[in-house]
Amino acid sequence: MIYLAGIPAGSRQIVQKPSDFGMEYTDVTLTTKDGVRIKAYICKLPRYARDRPTILLFHANAGNMGHRLPIAREFYVKLRCNVVLLSYRGYGLSEGNPTEKGLRIDSQAILDFVLNDEDLKNTKLIAYGQSLGGAVTIDLVSRNEDKFSGMIVENTFLSIPKLIPHVFPIIKHLSFLCHQIWPSEKSIQQIVNVPILFLSGLIDELVPPSHMRQLYELSQTRAKFWKDFNNGDHNETVTQPGYFNAIEDFIKKVVLKE
Repeated sequence: MIYLAGIPAGSRQIVQKPSDFGMEYTDVTLTTKDGVRIKAYICKLPRYARDRPTILLFHANAGNMGHRLPIAREFYVKLRCNVVLLSYRGYGLSEGNPTEKGLRIDSQAILDFVLNDEDLKNTKLIAYGQSLGGAVTIDLVSRNEDKFSGMIVENTFLSIPKLIPHVFPIIKHLSFLCHQIWPSEKSIQQIVNVPILFLSGLIDELVPPSHMRQLYELSQTRAKFWKDFNNGDHNETVTQPGYFNAIEDFIKKVVLKE
């Protein structure tokens, strides 16, 4: 119920390529520390990759990295950022089965790859995640705070057990049995130096907007910023007017200090 890798149909067999969206890229296969082979796209800006920020994009609980290429293109073309995407284990063409522990390993693997890449290792790193990807982002940054210059989370939950009563009210009294926790409400308090931009759709039908507001209030970081969207639901907040303008302002003024 948490990791919907097979939705939409064909998501485990077909993954669109960045070249379909006009982006140069390298298709890489990473072997994680527990021996799982996962797929990633490395989209570097031609000629000036070393001079621009790098976005690590962590996708939500359905689909694969190919479904997020329209978002990646906005970062790549409009905001002139390098973009790194991966399909978690059990998603897209990656091996394995998704678990909380496994996705943590996967996110660390892609970060380690970037930190060892000659073009990207000295760029300003920004982690970006939607929904489950936001939980992955919060967890990764909380464990590697000194590696990041910024963090962006959209429509993310406090924890899986606290989300269950809203998504599956019929089993709300059994939420304590869930062994996939993603305790973002605790992890986010460990981040104290990385600036964070919170993007919240106020008509999110899956993750209550109150979860995002509480994450914002719990955050202890030195610089945090809030942007909400009156007509943003769980999947369409990214399409709302002003969404990428807010991200652009955050990158320019906060991360790059232009």
